[in-house]
Parts: sequence; C-alpha cells; structure tokens
Amino acid sequence: MLMRLVLSAHLSSTTFLSWTHAAISWELDNVLMPSPRIWPQIRVLTESMFKRLRKWVVTRFFGHSRQRARLVSKDGRCNIEFGNVEAQSRFIFFVDIWTTVLDLKWRYKMTIFITAFLGSWFFFGLLWYAVAYIHKDLPEFHPSANHTPCVENINGLTSAFLFSLETQVTIGYGFRCVTEQCATAIFLLIFQSILGVVVNSFMCGAILAKISRPKKRAKTITFSKNAVISKRGGKLCLLIRVANLRKSLLIGSHIYGKLLKTTVTPEGETIILDQININFVVDAGNENLFFISPLTIYHVIDHNSPFFHMAAETLIQQDFELVVFLDGTVESTSATCQVRTSYVPEEVLWGYRFAPIVSKTKEGKYRVDFHNFSKTVEVETPHCAMCLYNEKDARARMKRGYDNPNFILSEVNETDDTKM
Repeated sequence: MLMRLVLSAHLSSTTFLSWTHAAISWELDNVLMPSPRIWPQIRVLTESMFKRLRKWVVTRFFGHSRQRARLVSKDGRCNIEFGNVEAQSRFIFFVDIWTTVLDLKWRYKMTIFITAFLGSWFFFGLLWYAVAYIHKDLPEFHPSANHTPCVENINGLTSAFLFSLETQVTIGYGFRCVTEQCATAIFLLIFQSILGVVVNSFMCGAILAKISRPKKRAKTITFSKNAVISKRGGKLCLLIRVANLRKSLLIGSHIYGKLLKTTVTPEGETIILDQININFVVDAGNENLFFISPLTIYHVIDHNSPFFHMAAETLIQQDFELVVFLDGTVESTSATCQVRTSYVPEEVLWGYRFAPIVSKTKEGKYRVDFHNFSKTVEVETPHCAMCLYNEKDARARMKRGYDNPNFILSEVNETDDTKM
C-alpha cells in the first residue's frame, strides 16, 4: 500500500510539472507571442528549467524509494551476511582467536579487556583465600602467636582480592607478602605472575594492534561522490576522482575496479554478483601512483568495456554496481591497506566532467580546493560509445579510397562530327 502511494505521488508530481510546462508553452505561443528571434532561446531555457526542476523533485522527494542494494557501501563496508553456518565452522573463529579479537568492535573489545583483568584478579583472589583457609591463617581460626601464615595480613576475601591485584600488576605495597613457610603459596605466586604477563601482553597487544590498523589510514583516502562519463583524449571514458587527505604518501599504490552484475550463462545458469574486471588508469599508468595530490582515474570505454553498449538514456535502467579498489603501503608504518567504494547507475553522470581542483598561488605553492572535489560540469558528450566509434570510422573511411570490383572502365573512341 505504501509503495502504491509513493508511486502515485511520483506520477502526480511529474504529471503536474508536465502540465505546467505545456501551459507556459501555450501562453508563450498564443498570448505573449515573443519575437521570432528570441523565441528559440526562451523555449530552450524553459525546457531546461523544467527538466532540472523535475529531476530535483524526483531526487529530493522520491529518491530514497529508488535506492538500490549495495554490496559495498560508499565508505567501504561490505553489506553481506552468512547464514546456516555449521557449529564446527563457528569454532574455527576461536581457533584463530587473535584475528577474532582484532575484528571485534570497540565496545566488545573493551568488555573483554575489563573482564579478562577483573576475572583473573578475582579468580586468583579465590585461590589465595583458599590457601589461607586451608592453612588456617584466617582470624576465625584464632591462630596462635607463633603461627606463620602463608601470606601475611590476609584476613578475608577482600584482602585476598587486593593481594591478587597487587601480585598480578606488580604493585608491591609491602603490607601483604608471601612467606617461605608455604610451598603452595610460592607456586601460586609464580603461576599468577606468569599468567599475568600473558594476559597483559595479549590484551595490551590487541588494543595497540586495533589502534594501529591500516584500516584507519584508509579513512583519509576519499573518492568522489559520483563517477562521470565524458570524452578524454578523444576517447569516451568513465572518470573517478580520488584524493589523499594526508601529506604522507601511499607507496606502491595500485587501483582497479570490479563491475558486479547479474548475468545468465548460455547454459541458463544465473550468476548473481558476477565480477567483471574494470581497468582504471591515469596518464602515468595504474602502477606506483604519485599520490601527492588528487588524481582523476579513468576507464576507457572501448569495444572490450562492459559500458560499450550502454547509452545516456539507458544507463539509469541498468542493474550493476561498480566497486573501485585502491591498494597501497602506508609510508609511516609499512602496513598494507585497501580503500574501496562503489557506484550504482544513479551515481554515474553521463555528459559531465570534474571541475578543476588544483591551482597555484602567488607564493608558488600548489593549492587543492576540496570544495570542488565532487563538483561536476556539464560538457558535450556523445550519448553512446558506439556512436562515437561509428563516427570515427565514418571519418576514417572518408579519408581513404576504396576499390569497387564491379566498376568496369570502357574506352570510347571520340569522333569529331563538326565540320568546318
């Protein structure tokens, strides 16, 4: 029912705009009757105005109902879930406990961090209390004056917990200490000290590794909001802009793409999320990018490109997702990171190019204006790649001559019938 209301509202709004456009056109033709010289300009301006207004209304009020499902979000997160995983497969995550802990969210990691320390302190506190209880060191046993306890000044569970805390974190206040009269207490002291080092190393290492993961470095690599299709170097190209927000470089950067779409094989098999390689290059190639300033990467739409048979009118009707990857090594940590984003047909603008973003100041410095990072400018572009290449072929044929095998040259003897 909700979808019907949305669809009807959408149709009503577009119909209203069409009627308004027709009414204004009739008013100009029959009432105002402008000069024939300025009439074409007025008509073009009116059509352009209503085209932009219709596009804004549809995007502003009904764009959310046409959002498509993504495999990769704009910030690089993967939208996928695994179902019906067997219990044995789930146990594998505990075998690789280090990676499992690193992949946990911060709230779960901090819960495990606090629980690990508090749990170990309380567990060994119970053991110290048991040692004191078995050795009859507690006040309720009324030990004699010459009685030597296993641990000095343990009077209950609270003091046993405090001694466990002091032992594991090596505080050593000096008020409670182990005596040489009890071998069990000495063994427990050694065991807790070793286990405490293991717990400290694992948990502190997990926190440090979580903080220093190159995944956070990837947050400072940003892609343009939209991809554009326009001519570049005489070829029709799909262009994307990418920028490094830090002054530190990414070493050995490599960029590539995958086109995800549903395909049907000649055998009738339907493949969901079929992956097609998309080669992206810059003017210097796609290997070892000098990533000091924003780069505009492009994919040439030729006969081997999956975008070759698409056109400006049919692009929005396509069902695909373009995922772009950027791999590189962080200069400061030598860790490898990957940045990714995706584009759906609504985010690919045909007939646009990116606005300039780099300029040079009077002081001789190069300035990057990120206000224009995702800004696009409309340019004249062929409405399909096939038309562009057909036009080029036609021009090439006009420059070349072709032999006609059916052409036969007949010699004719000329006679002069004119008599002087």
